[in-house]
Amino acid sequence: MSTSTIPSPRAATRVERFETVVIGGGQAGLAAGHYLAARGIDHVILSDEARIGDNWRRRWDSLRLYTPARYSGLPGMPFPAPPAHLADKDEVADYLERYAARFDLPVRTGMRARSMTWDGTRYRIAVDGGSSMLEADMVIVATGAFQRPRMPRVAARLSPTIFQIHSSEYRNPFELPDGPVLVVGAGTSGAQIALELAGRRKVWLAGRDTGYMPRRIRGRDLFDWMWPVMQRSTTYTWMGRRMRANTRRGGDALIGLTQRDLRQAGITRVGRVEEERGGLPLCGDVVLEPRVVVWCTGFEPAYDWIDLPIFDGCGRLRNERGVATDLPGLYFLGLRFQHRLSSSLIGGVGADAAFVVEQVARRCDALVEA
Repeated sequence: MSTSTIPSPRAATRVERFETVVIGGGQAGLAAGHYLAARGIDHVILSDEARIGDNWRRRWDSLRLYTPARYSGLPGMPFPAPPAHLADKDEVADYLERYAARFDLPVRTGMRARSMTWDGTRYRIAVDGGSSMLEADMVIVATGAFQRPRMPRVAARLSPTIFQIHSSEYRNPFELPDGPVLVVGAGTSGAQIALELAGRRKVWLAGRDTGYMPRRIRGRDLFDWMWPVMQRSTTYTWMGRRMRANTRRGGDALIGLTQRDLRQAGITRVGRVEEERGGLPLCGDVVLEPRVVVWCTGFEPAYDWIDLPIFDGCGRLRNERGVATDLPGLYFLGLRFQHRLSSSLIGGVGADAAFVVEQVARRCDALVEA
């Protein structure tokens, strides 16, 4: 299969300049590249992966999207599967790779942004695995909202005899030590992993009930009803603001999987893990003795490589729909609820990418006129 991947330069002999640098070669970065290419804007996309889609290939073996294929395509290329199909992780990875190849996007793999500064005129990006420095008039940070595994502090206080792993490192039940497992986090990932493990060993699932939505309503897939609502409920609407507030509580509602299903699989539901006693996890007032703990406690963005004042006093990015508030020419893409509930989903990032690239194009025109 042909690929659009551009080999990284072997030696750092010069500073490379572009109109726009996109940092992140996942779904958000590729969507941005699609619109930048359509407008003829000079750009390059930096990916820290060895191969496009590798961040999906590393997820657990049985992972599937919960959005059907009809709602899982990037702009200009529908997901190549029957509309109701729930794609697995490798299908998603291969789709992203084919997408970059189809539109001949200038992706440089194996290049991690090490730092980014602004000299008052251009952004300067130091990278690992390639040329030492890139300069750009505009930068789109498209690394997304799920970069760094989030681990609670209590994890460091558990006994060293307990094998601990984050969901980002989990692959399948056979790679874990024998013995009972405590899965922490009762959202979609935690429930799916607990269900997969339950057929082979004792499993506890810790965390609050995140709610339930049926897979089908009146003979149609849930997302046939939900997707139009998700698209209309922007941050400018009352419904959108309420939905965004709910997402900040953590944990998405389980789709097609009830608490009864979990109990029937032999999974024991317990409270949140916030403390330990004698090196063992404490759930409410119950001490558990697991051999393994799987932390399904989510992810957080990682922007510590950006040497710029991008956060407000509460640690939130200062931006309006992905446009940095105080730094001209800096943009963000793939944020959770950037403008819609679907903003961080494969099928929803395209609308935000179109908006951000429109702002990039306007700034390009302004710089030319100046």
